[in-house]
Amino acid sequence: MFVDGACRGNPGPAGIGVAILDGDHIVKEISKPIGDATNNIAEYSALVFGLQEALKLKAESLEVFMDSELVCRQIAGQYKIKSQNLKFLYDQAMHLLEGFKDVKVKHVPREQNKQADKLATGSLKD
Repeated sequence: MFVDGACRGNPGPAGIGVAILDGDHIVKEISKPIGDATNNIAEYSALVFGLQEALKLKAESLEVFMDSELVCRQIAGQYKIKSQNLKFLYDQAMHLLEGFKDVKVKHVPREQNKQADKLATGSLKD
């Protein structure tokens, strides 16, 4: 699963992009505006929404790829969460992660997350 959040301004109009794949086959794509938010809130929202969707699809094992180093490191316990807004989304993500038998959240360079980025930025169309 590839996830990304985008916003115009920080904060500003924000959206999420999620691409769920089974091998090379696209199972589900999500492109959704989420209102005004910061980039970090958009990134976390994309992760939460994607995890919910993967659970609905009855996925047991999941690899999540995202280009937000902050979110990946907070999920891994390497960075503390200082913002209460992010803490709430972090708690949601951690709760959803418990629903999988095997799950990994990995940081990838932006160039390797183009599909989710396109979906996230596409949700911001006027």
